[in-house]
Amino acid sequence: MAVVADGRAALDEVRRRPPDLLILDVMMPRVDGLDVCRILRRDSDLPVLMVTARSTEDDLLLGLDLGADDYLTKPYSPRELAARVRTLLRRTRTAAAPPAEPSLRVGDLVLDPVRHEVSVAGTPIVCTPGEFHLLKTFAAEPGRVFTRDQLLRRLHGIDSYITGRTVDVHIMNLRRKIEPDPRQPVRLLTVYGIGYKMADG
Repeated sequence: MAVVADGRAALDEVRRRPPDLLILDVMMPRVDGLDVCRILRRDSDLPVLMVTARSTEDDLLLGLDLGADDYLTKPYSPRELAARVRTLLRRTRTAAAPPAEPSLRVGDLVLDPVRHEVSVAGTPIVCTPGEFHLLKTFAAEPGRVFTRDQLLRRLHGIDSYITGRTVDVHIMNLRRKIEPDPRQPVRLLTVYGIGYKMADG
């Protein structure tokens, strides 16, 4: 475990010795946690847990929009932090090394759970662990409609306090990455009043 005092040092440390997971305080000096997350997401799917004293929904959604996998507001208990870290690591390790899990193909979208890779029409797509897990859920059962609650349980477990808007932000980010036109999605579809589904091929 490494602890650093500012955002620039965090970027240097991650590049020097990539960790299994990064806990980022939004209010770090020099380079804040949001900018660190934005910079890392250009070429890394490292799991990121944001911690902050900012507790509005807009702050939470901004952190998720920049690629954070989870978000914890201060004050929080050490037990809750440990539980969130365990959940993120478990999800990441499961995605990184599942037992000979076959690739999933829906139309021209291919998801490889073993290599933690996604491509659309042969073009690689970089996904955060949360986005990957959500996309895998859809690709495993194309055509099935999932409610936000079902997706939240798959992302964070039933005991995490996090809003349904978290799913909406992940969907929005995935649409930017896999849809020809994110404003008129043809892969990840909204089922109004219920939730979301992946179109059948």
